[in-house]
Amino acid sequence: MPSYVAILEDDPSRIAAMRWCLGQVLPRCVQIVSEDAAEMIACLRDHLPETVLISLDHDLPFFPNLDGTTTDCGTGRQVVDFLCTREVRCPVIVHSSNYDCANGMVQCLRDSGIVHARVYPHSDTDWVRTAWVEQIREYVRSGLIVQGEEPRR
Repeated sequence: MPSYVAILEDDPSRIAAMRWCLGQVLPRCVQIVSEDAAEMIACLRDHLPETVLISLDHDLPFFPNLDGTTTDCGTGRQVVDFLCTREVRCPVIVHSSNYDCANGMVQCLRDSGIVHARVYPHSDTDWVRTAWVEQIREYVRSGLIVQGEEPRR
C-alpha cells in the first residue's frame, strides 16, 4: 500500500521546492498537493491512515468567478479542525507565515495530542530546503515517518 504526503499550499514556487525535497527525502511517497482546504479534507478522509506527513499553510486564495462571485479556498485552520476530530498517526508541519493564525493551528494540534512542528517561512523558498526538509528528516530519524511500498505508476 502506498504512503501519502499531504500538502496544503497555494504558492507555485513553494510547491515546486517541496515536491523536489520530498523526491529526495521521501521518494516512495505519493505527493498530494492542494490549495483548497475542503479538497484536502476530502482527500484526508480517504487517505489519512496511509498518510505519513501533513504540511499546512494557513492563508489560501480567493478566485474570481465569471459570474462576479468568488471561490474561497478556505484556510489551513479548517484542515487542523478536521484533524483534531480524527485519530492522526502522522506528524503535521504548520508552515504558514501568518503568525497569529499559525499559532492557533499549533495550539489546536497540541491540545489534541497530534505530533506537530512549526516551520517559519523566510527568504523566498530557502526555508523549504533547510528548516522544512530538516524537520521531515528528524521525523524519519525518530521513526515517526516510515515510507510504504513504491507507488504503482
